[in-house]
Amino acid sequence: MPYTAPIDDIRFALEGCADFWSLRQRFPELDEDTLAAILEGAGALASETLAPLNRSGDQAGVTLKDGVVTAAPGFQEAYNAFKDGGWQGLAADPAYGGQGLPRSLALAVMETFHSANMSFALLPMLTLGAIEAIEQHGAPDQKTLYLEKLISGEWSGTMNLTEPQAGSDLGVLTTKAVPQADGSYAISGQKIFITWGEHDLVPNIVHLVLARIEGAPAGSKGISLFIVPKFRDADGSRNAVRCIGVEEKMGIHASPTCTLAYEGATGWLIGAENRGLAAMFTMMNAARINVGMEGVGVAEAAYQKALTYAKDRKQGGALIIEHPDVRRMLMTMKAKIQAGRAICYATAVAADAGDKAREDLLTPIAKAWGTDLGVECSSLGVQVHGGMGFVEEGGAAQFYRDARIAPIYEGTNGIQALDLYGRKLLGDRGDAMQALIAEGRVIAGASHPKLNAALDALADATDYMLSASREDAQAGAYAYLQLAGDVVGGMLLVKGGVRDANAEQAALLRFYARAILARAPSGLSEVKLGAAVLNSSDF
Repeated sequence: MPYTAPIDDIRFALEGCADFWSLRQRFPELDEDTLAAILEGAGALASETLAPLNRSGDQAGVTLKDGVVTAAPGFQEAYNAFKDGGWQGLAADPAYGGQGLPRSLALAVMETFHSANMSFALLPMLTLGAIEAIEQHGAPDQKTLYLEKLISGEWSGTMNLTEPQAGSDLGVLTTKAVPQADGSYAISGQKIFITWGEHDLVPNIVHLVLARIEGAPAGSKGISLFIVPKFRDADGSRNAVRCIGVEEKMGIHASPTCTLAYEGATGWLIGAENRGLAAMFTMMNAARINVGMEGVGVAEAAYQKALTYAKDRKQGGALIIEHPDVRRMLMTMKAKIQAGRAICYATAVAADAGDKAREDLLTPIAKAWGTDLGVECSSLGVQVHGGMGFVEEGGAAQFYRDARIAPIYEGTNGIQALDLYGRKLLGDRGDAMQALIAEGRVIAGASHPKLNAALDALADATDYMLSASREDAQAGAYAYLQLAGDVVGGMLLVKGGVRDANAEQAALLRFYARAILARAPSGLSEVKLGAAVLNSSDF
């Protein structure tokens, strides 16, 4: 399916909305020419190499035989091009072969890969998380053993959390780790839903596995994190981990989602005993921002497909792009995509700047709002196509099928809403959110009444969430997150418009203000719904 990286839109969101150049002092070697070259190079790889494999990969899927997963045709060549281009290590530590560039720039690059081929992009996305976890929590010898090969793309990485009985509640996982005389551990148990957990694109896969050491406390306090390579480091022999199944999924057919059996596999503790969740959350938070970007990326691909179809398809004697309802759908897609893009980039810029409070606040918003956006826009893409959107031949259905997993990934969006309320709002009694609202008021000034009204609604909702009972606040948490995403997205679009009086972006902002921000005050009713209303039905 044809895809062209929207470089101008990416740069507007990155530079104008997300304040990318505030990072100049931290990254003095980075300039406009380097930024342009990196984005153009990523866009070329995405459009010329990855996008042509999106449809064929969906149709071919992957195969599992004798514990070996074979990737879809063409994926090996595409991965080689990705690896040889040095794309895996853009933001990684230069001491281990990385380029040391901002995470926000690496995120913008990943957006183009997600748009072009979500199944493919999941592979480097999980490796990014493994790199960050080992960089932050690994011992020196572990960094020496693994980082260079992961950063170069020679090896890939995975995140092993879920078990048949342990989904979001990781405290009940049963995978066990038995200490060995040489300081290693024998890891035994089963992990499910492991993205790219087995494949033939690289010679070794580095699994990061949550398990419980014998005698450890019950619940989440007794969980540790282990590095378990597919092939052992010392002698290169095959480790006792094997793929015993690949899920048949609604979408992302070219991404193997594996069930892995650990049968006394040799693993090494990363970080401290019983502190595995803290280390794993390094991967989790990196993945949450990337999954939010994934939603935006698939939304962009769906938008481009729908726009092309609308400009070509005639109905009633006119191209359907001339129909007001089709234009409404396309404008909704494009405006919300730009807002979602800006939210994700702003989250990553905060991480680059070391603004932990802002990063923590925006992460659940970026993940949930961005992935809901992917589903909404891919659904609108099907609608623009009409009947042709509902059949596979039209090509629009794949985006919807692929996008639908993202609101479930890395903690469902309901969990993101509870995180925004329970950890972020209650954690600092609303200080970070109030600071964000205050910044929004400065951006809005007197020229943007709809943004000011939306900020008033968010401030009111924030006061309610802080003062309500836990049950009532949790009942309104998802609506609160959605309201926050709508308002923050609008705030960032206004910020970008102030810096760059671009006619096209100004048109998107006008639409966003009237169609999205204008709804913010009415969103208060759902935020304040209350637990009693939800509990009033016996179903």
